[in-house]
Amino acid sequence: MEADRLNSPHTSAVLFEVFGYQLQFSQDPNSKHLGTTVWDASMVLVKYLEKNCRKGRFSPLKLKGKRVIELGAGCGVAGFGMALLGCDVVSTDQIEVLPLLMRNVDRNTSRITQMNSDADSIGSITAAELSWGNDDHIRALDPPFDYIIGTDVVYAEHLLEPLLQTMLALSGPKTMILIGYEIRSTNVHEQMLELWKKHFEVKIVPKSKMDIKYQHPSIQLYMMRLKTQEGSKNHEPIIESDTNEKTEDDTTSSRVEDEPDDVKLPTEPHHGNLSDWEARRYGSMAARLLRDIKIT
Repeated sequence: MEADRLNSPHTSAVLFEVFGYQLQFSQDPNSKHLGTTVWDASMVLVKYLEKNCRKGRFSPLKLKGKRVIELGAGCGVAGFGMALLGCDVVSTDQIEVLPLLMRNVDRNTSRITQMNSDADSIGSITAAELSWGNDDHIRALDPPFDYIIGTDVVYAEHLLEPLLQTMLALSGPKTMILIGYEIRSTNVHEQMLELWKKHFEVKIVPKSKMDIKYQHPSIQLYMMRLKTQEGSKNHEPIIESDTNEKTEDDTTSSRVEDEPDDVKLPTEPHHGNLSDWEARRYGSMAARLLRDIKIT
């Protein structure tokens, strides 16, 4: 997986501005654990929240005091998105990742507190250990939660079942699940959706609802909740649908390429300054090309 990483081996911190705050996330791309790198899907999810926080489900008025658990938090980017909207967030990961996650939680909580005199307008964020499928860890977290979030948690087939069982154990009838990830394996992607759709109503977030800059054809956001009993009614749609765009993912019946055909590296030098996001995406595609042609 080394070639898929989006950051330089020498990048020890990522600066990310959201909701008017300049946050800094420490990372370690050279570690043996994938959770110590800031992945792009986490930025896409947080910028989606930022774009859609003025009204509706993700407004601070609706989110104030909601309990949120972040699965596979890694560096903790997505959790801070929900905390800044007023939620009380528990960001979780395996024990090996916790020191880095806790450092980011402490550092950015301090930054936010210094920049905001109105502490009541934001929520809270803490870090906790959670190995998927571990009943003791799950009980200690006191489910169910109002929201379950996660980004780039799906990357290997053997993790699909433990992730599903953990989401089910943390969910209640009103729990909303928001997952963002970058498609890297068609096979894993299709198996994941097949499992999810057995237990959850699954909707894909339209690209039009994402931040115009922080999006990419291979990065998708899913909103899900437990399927209701037959005959019961849902009083609120999972996501407001655009009339000209699909909201349900049909990729279980159609092949999804590892990298869409319409995403290509430029054939001529780029004469302007690349934004941080553009540089990250070009770096990701270049790394994938190197991996695919097996340059050593």
